[in-house]
Amino acid sequence: MDFYGRRYVFDDLHRRLDRIRETGTGQLLAVRGRRQVGKSRLFTRFVERAGLPYLYFTAVKNAPPTAQLQTLTADMHTSTTPLKDAETLFAAPPADWRDALGRIAVACRDTPSVVVIDEFPWAAGVDPTLEGQLQNAWDRQLEHAPVLFVLIGSDVTMMERLTEHDRPLYGRAKNQTISPFNPAECAEALGPDTDPMAAFDAALVTGGYPRLVADRARVASTATFVHEQLGDENSDLAVMGQRSLDAEFPDAQQARRVLSAIGGTEVGSGTFSQVVGRLPEAGTTAQTAVTRAIRVLSEKGVVAVDVPVGSSPGSRLRRYRIADPCLRFWFRFVEEQLPHIARGRPDIARSAFDRGWPSWRGRAVEPLVQDAVSRLSLGMPGLQGAGQAGSWWNRDNSVEYDIALPAAAGREVLLVGSVKWRENKRFGARDLDRLADARHRVPGADTARLLAVCPAGLADGVRPDLALTPADLLSAWQN
Repeated sequence: MDFYGRRYVFDDLHRRLDRIRETGTGQLLAVRGRRQVGKSRLFTRFVERAGLPYLYFTAVKNAPPTAQLQTLTADMHTSTTPLKDAETLFAAPPADWRDALGRIAVACRDTPSVVVIDEFPWAAGVDPTLEGQLQNAWDRQLEHAPVLFVLIGSDVTMMERLTEHDRPLYGRAKNQTISPFNPAECAEALGPDTDPMAAFDAALVTGGYPRLVADRARVASTATFVHEQLGDENSDLAVMGQRSLDAEFPDAQQARRVLSAIGGTEVGSGTFSQVVGRLPEAGTTAQTAVTRAIRVLSEKGVVAVDVPVGSSPGSRLRRYRIADPCLRFWFRFVEEQLPHIARGRPDIARSAFDRGWPSWRGRAVEPLVQDAVSRLSLGMPGLQGAGQAGSWWNRDNSVEYDIALPAAAGREVLLVGSVKWRENKRFGARDLDRLADARHRVPGADTARLLAVCPAGLADGVRPDLALTPADLLSAWQN
């Protein structure tokens, strides 16, 4: 598989190496990201490109510390450019982590080097002293050596806690998050002549997970890719959702059921009552279960809690959606179809996708459009002081505007927009009239600029203040 994207990560890492060379002092980096986002492959490519001595060690789940250190020693000797004096220093496996980190410090003391501990939570999970040992080694030796020391973990919650104030590495490690491919990186993987709308479709279906994006790039269209993947119960698209759930929630059945209730709705998001209504329990029991599960899911970043722009985070007008686009797609179009696929009736799954895709796609793309608008606003006249774009809806959900861009300070709404994600019908006069009503309905939007987003373009004579095409939106991640 070719290597795409991640330029901003490589640029950041090379800046860190330049700083290490200039100062002769080390940097400690805690890298987190969900499974399958390409963390290991990215850092493997980085250490190969950097041209420096390196150690890339991958911890083994549930292996005792002695076995971990034996693996570390083996990994040391398989490096294409081993750490200085590695053969002598690691002629035998270290006795413990203190010994291992001390040897690494000696190897790096006067030579710019890179050390990576992948799956760090697995190593720390079987040796509670590892964090403390690393703190001591860092303070005494490693920080004063020209080394980029990287800790990688897929347990996002654990990696976030790693640098909190009550932990040994607080104030020592810098955080970095590796996200799935953004739409522009999906476009790069699909090829130079890719239709920008196809890049967004790929992002919605694959979630930007590199392996799925590579599979999508091998066929002509997103619909063809989905049809192909729905023909095999063991395809990457079919199993990715279950693997993600097993990794993050191995024992949390209720969390899984709530995710299914949220993701299984027609448009992939829902209010609290809608989520409760999709569970078999009734009344207080269901409400309590949903409340607890949503708290856990939102803390892990799996569920996003949206409120109308201008409302407080505790607003009763909350809506819930699965934050990961791939999981959102999986729950809507794959999960319930797996029994049909398994019994040799993929036609049922494909028909369900064909029927539901247009409406689901139109709503699922909105968070990506909002993100793009937030990024583009930095270069738009009159919008440089904007905050984070969201959407707005009223108390009974009878009126909704897809995009609302608030000022970073105060209660003014600088821009309201409508997303008509369709290819064959242009944004018309009625669409613009409905959008203009936002100036009277959305608090603080009296003088807001009007934005139309429609792949089919604008109808003759329709002139909103701003209009963005899929190509315009894609440029938000390219610039």
